[in-house]
Amino acid sequence: MDLFDYSEDKNKTIPLAERMRARSLSEFVGQEHIVSENSLLRRAIKLDRLGSCIFWGPPGTGKTTLANVIANGTDGNFYKLNAVSAGVSDVKKVVDEAKTAKKLYGKKTYLLLDECHRFNKTQSDSLLPYIEAGDVIFIGSTTENPFASMTPAIVSRCRVFELKRLKEEDIKKSLIKALNDERGLKNLSVKIDDDALNHISKLAGGDLRVAYNALELAVLTTAPDKDGVIHVKLSDAEESIQQKSLAYDEQMYYDMLSAFCKSLRGSDSDAALYYMQRLIKGGCDPLLIARRVIAHSSEDVGMADPNALVVATSALVAYEKIGMPEGLLPLSEAIIYVCEAEKSNSVYLAMSGAGRDAVEIRDDTVPSHLKNAVYGSEEDKKLSKDYKYPHDYGGYIEQQYLPNELNGKKYYIPKNNGYEKTVKEIRQRKGKK
Repeated sequence: MDLFDYSEDKNKTIPLAERMRARSLSEFVGQEHIVSENSLLRRAIKLDRLGSCIFWGPPGTGKTTLANVIANGTDGNFYKLNAVSAGVSDVKKVVDEAKTAKKLYGKKTYLLLDECHRFNKTQSDSLLPYIEAGDVIFIGSTTENPFASMTPAIVSRCRVFELKRLKEEDIKKSLIKALNDERGLKNLSVKIDDDALNHISKLAGGDLRVAYNALELAVLTTAPDKDGVIHVKLSDAEESIQQKSLAYDEQMYYDMLSAFCKSLRGSDSDAALYYMQRLIKGGCDPLLIARRVIAHSSEDVGMADPNALVVATSALVAYEKIGMPEGLLPLSEAIIYVCEAEKSNSVYLAMSGAGRDAVEIRDDTVPSHLKNAVYGSEEDKKLSKDYKYPHDYGGYIEQQYLPNELNGKKYYIPKNNGYEKTVKEIRQRKGKK
């Protein structure tokens, strides 16, 4: 016996999430959209014919587990690297061994690269020719959108499988299995109340690793009763998983920000308030939310209700002055105001049209009567006298202001929403076209 072999004790220190990792597709939980009985991925794994692929999804959804299932089901060599710590030399070492195995034994080599989005262009380029030549079968796992975060040349040579957050019932099923499995907590004689189990399953936020960790913490920190039974109650579960996992990856962040902006535009104050809270509780700076509200008060409300810009700007100032949590009150008020206000994108259309012409119209000549009379030529000074001072005519007099090349062009066209109806009436009284 090896006096320094503490295998049994060592197993106890391995986290429950690692001990309960699925060893085959029959043990794999969730992701039916990619691992159902007749799915492409399942057929490829069973036949050991899987090509290079990328597993993309939130933490705790089974990316690394799927890679391990592939490793267990293949007769090829399997190497695992982490993009955070691995370099070009590590890749080269794997490739050299892969070439040897292929040449001498006809064996395939799988290379699992965890956090593959962290590979820079140089590292990715070092791997690319070997993927193309079939020297290695690349399996990447990432929490970031590979189409946005990885070298396109690598992604184009891989099949991308997107994993979703696990359903509450899938997490609950996995926790029950952990309580009754030899690899899990079966030897500890655990009794857990249904409401405690449901609480952990719900607040894990679709992350099975979070759920396993919470269950293990609740069990290991609860003293057994006189009969040796560890009774986990709701209060124990609440302490072990104190709040829902609200963090998000970069893709989810931009999706939620997009949903927030579109809710503002779509006049759904309930949805906008939810996304505001979800973003902030996940770590987003409230000032970013405030700036978006200001932008949309002009882009989507604009002249239909000019007061929206005043309310939105005031909310940002108020938040800067009083901070959290009270600062969220004026911010919420501004969100509701912008949502419920009449909508018009006439300001955005006017700005875009003017900006487009400013770039495309090259020979734009300022009308002579608008030119600077002080520094202009003698001819300009003479013609500038044709300028009509609007206040001499009661505040408005029709005359040309746009360059000759754009004379008559209309950028701002009032709509029939909110205050813009009043703008139309004012224009009509002035005789403006």
